[in-house]
Amino acid sequence: MEKQIPQNWLIISHGFNMDGRAASLTVTDKIPYLLELGIQPIVLSAITGDKDQRFPHFQLMPWGPSGFRFDFRHYIARKYGRGLFYKVITPLVSILLLPFTILERAFIGLSSQSSWTLPAALKGIQLVRQGKVDIVYSAASAWSASYAAWWIKKITGVKWIAEIHDPMVIRDDPQDDGTRPRKTRDGRFQQKLEHLICKDADLAWWFTDGALQYAKLRNPILGDKGFVVFPGARPPGCDLPLPLEHTYTNQLILGHFGSIAYDRSLAPVLDAMKRFFQEVPEAESVMAIHVYGSALDVSSKEAIARLQLEKNVVAKGRLENDPITGKSGRERIMETMRAVDVLLLLHGDYEWCAEYIPSKTYDYFWSSRPIWGVTNRNHQLDDILKNRGSYLSHTLEPDSILDTLRVIWKDWKEQQLPYQPFRPVSPKDAVNSIMEKLSNL
Repeated sequence: MEKQIPQNWLIISHGFNMDGRAASLTVTDKIPYLLELGIQPIVLSAITGDKDQRFPHFQLMPWGPSGFRFDFRHYIARKYGRGLFYKVITPLVSILLLPFTILERAFIGLSSQSSWTLPAALKGIQLVRQGKVDIVYSAASAWSASYAAWWIKKITGVKWIAEIHDPMVIRDDPQDDGTRPRKTRDGRFQQKLEHLICKDADLAWWFTDGALQYAKLRNPILGDKGFVVFPGARPPGCDLPLPLEHTYTNQLILGHFGSIAYDRSLAPVLDAMKRFFQEVPEAESVMAIHVYGSALDVSSKEAIARLQLEKNVVAKGRLENDPITGKSGRERIMETMRAVDVLLLLHGDYEWCAEYIPSKTYDYFWSSRPIWGVTNRNHQLDDILKNRGSYLSHTLEPDSILDTLRVIWKDWKEQQLPYQPFRPVSPKDAVNSIMEKLSNL
């Protein structure tokens, strides 16, 4: 007899429906496919995202001051914008909470979202005891979702499946396997939580081979319960017809979408661009990087000033909902992705790049534009990009970045930029993989 998949799912995701963030999209993009399979979800999340009307959705406040301050700021920005009211009320709340925040950091010392564990766990236990839940699915970036699910599992015995968005244990160098105690209290707690997940979850999955490999090394008890799932993406606008051919202009636009930071910055690319402009002076007035969805980080700003590339980097900001056309921010992003010459994918320069793939990669695959991946220590990501005919460089190899710029320039000048094979990774594939594992429980 064919095994029946439990239908009543409690989904615990702190950032559910939260303004296009990867921590939200990895679960929300799965929801349509879960619904198609007859899954009846109940969601527990923070107040930072939109309340979903398709199913019961409980938005809970954290019980600690730092978590309250974080969630309150996002809630006010989403509801009222970042105008005068935001600029007045959020600093005031921060000042009022400051003494309690200092005490929390001194005596607890965990990340701001740790206190969201308490209301999520209590609500989840209540729902299980009411007979409304067959299985708990913790979709983490914020680890409080996993910890709440663990408490629910231990107290009620309900089945628990865990999704690990980013590595829970951040390694410092290639010799560090993550087994020695971490330097911070929060880091040590996440080590402990990773072990609890590997020991007590009925299934657990990571997004890369590297992340699973290191988790198993630290926690052999995981055994066959652990596996890898590519989260994929299905951004709004991806179903619109692809352009029949690319429109070349008098500018070569490299488009970067998503967040950048000090350890995932434009600096390595900008250093190579400056060297390339010394070789090919005409390119300096033609080539530009357009940055969408993120402010420039400190490292990028320093590189721009140092290399005098102010005219070659344009921060476009976030693409928000357009009230005139009715298009969402993600729809506008997809349109823009399909129009730029080359999509720039920055991976970073930190050691745990070996264990993660930028979530924007999966959005890029829907565009059919050539991707330039500047990657770091991740053979799996390199293989994915190579299989789609992408340009490929490595963050810690400056000459590889310069060589790729030369190739891109030549291809653009000849109007022969490669057409990216249309091979997206859909969240439907992720759901099918999870369901197959669930059927074998």
